[in-house]
Amino acid sequence: METETYRAIFNRALEEIHDEYKEKNKEDDFKLYFNLTYINDHQNTIAVSVPSEFLWQQMTSKGYIKEVIKKIEVLSGQKNIDLRPVIAEIGKSAESDSRKKPSEKIAITQKPEKKKPHPQLRSDFIFETFVPGENNNFAYLAAFAVAKEPGKQAGRNPLLFYGGSGLGKTHLMESIGNYIYENSPEPLKICYISAESFTNEFTASLTAKKADQFKSKYRNLDVLLIDDIHFLQGKAGTQEELFYTFNALRDANKQIVFTCDRPIKELKEFSERMQSRLSSGTSIDMNPPNYETRRAILQKKLELQKKDIPPEVIDYIAQNVETNVRDLEAALNKMIGYAEIVQKPLTIDIAQEQLRDIFTVVSTENISIEIIQKVIADFYNISVSDINKPKRAKKFVIPRHIAIYICREMTEYSYTEIGQEFGGRDHSTIMHSYEKINEQLKTDSTLAMRIQQLMREIKNYKK
Repeated sequence: METETYRAIFNRALEEIHDEYKEKNKEDDFKLYFNLTYINDHQNTIAVSVPSEFLWQQMTSKGYIKEVIKKIEVLSGQKNIDLRPVIAEIGKSAESDSRKKPSEKIAITQKPEKKKPHPQLRSDFIFETFVPGENNNFAYLAAFAVAKEPGKQAGRNPLLFYGGSGLGKTHLMESIGNYIYENSPEPLKICYISAESFTNEFTASLTAKKADQFKSKYRNLDVLLIDDIHFLQGKAGTQEELFYTFNALRDANKQIVFTCDRPIKELKEFSERMQSRLSSGTSIDMNPPNYETRRAILQKKLELQKKDIPPEVIDYIAQNVETNVRDLEAALNKMIGYAEIVQKPLTIDIAQEQLRDIFTVVSTENISIEIIQKVIADFYNISVSDINKPKRAKKFVIPRHIAIYICREMTEYSYTEIGQEFGGRDHSTIMHSYEKINEQLKTDSTLAMRIQQLMREIKNYKK
């Protein structure tokens, strides 16, 4: 029989832990990793509500659950306390087999009846199909926190995900929309739209003299999700309209989420006040997944497709595709398709042969310094001559250093030869530029991601 013997002790334990984390300036960690609500208890087992199975796994693996148990044992004077999770978002227990007590029953709030899919959101872009890893744990947890309480967390409104293509930005954004749509007790106005479509719709409203109708539609939303905000570069009219839409929504405590392919401060031809609004909440850098996460992503996709391929082939793909989830999926689908068409068991030899075109690294033998300079100048919206001339403004120096670094990495030219192509600079100056970027890369993941993106563009420029 369930009781409430430990309710007061459990709540006091969380309060004390909260105070400790405040003193250590780690209140955000507390909010994310101690997201537990007391349900009831039986003997020395306490049932607690948890937002998701993933979050419970994170709490356990990082030692936070042990921290709660230890605090409860100290306060109660009891030993062998156990916490049993009940996953609130899907209405099921996540207890491990070793802890399971089939005879005990726990009250569970069932998930509301499933609705028809939202017309603008992909039904497969949900939190359950997103595979978190070290590269995106914080992004996942922040997205889930926003989905649970849209518009109520000032520090996460707006929420912005930025990074290269195929890293899961849109997946997380639409997961937020789908979660709110599925779990909100009352109907909410949720809009997902790309920045390009937003621009086209705004322009059409002006042409048709329906600007007021456009404003009414977007300024009365509960949740606004805008993908690829970088598309608005140079579009002053659309930026101005978004500025006022943004203000109207945030003043009304409505949730706003954006994605972008780079940090906001690097957007060109973007008004300062719009940049300020976009940066006023939480901005999260999405990085390429590591090997363990890549392997988990492949296994998850196989599970969703109800397919199976040999573990060694999964390993082979995970080890060789280091770019993004989209490329991982392309390699996996090619293997699945081959196996279904040829009706032969997959082997490493077959994978090596069939994936050669995907894994082949583009030869850099014919990449010229001129191409590198042009790609980087275009990216930073300056001219090639700006890179080569002795200009000391930061907007020219940073691209110049990056161009020099990439020249050393992607070509066989010496420091002296590179110096000749950069306005006749001597080899020591070129070496200093290279070393400066090399040092920054050790601590700046955003810079590393940007340079990888530029290298890909340089390789593709030749094609």
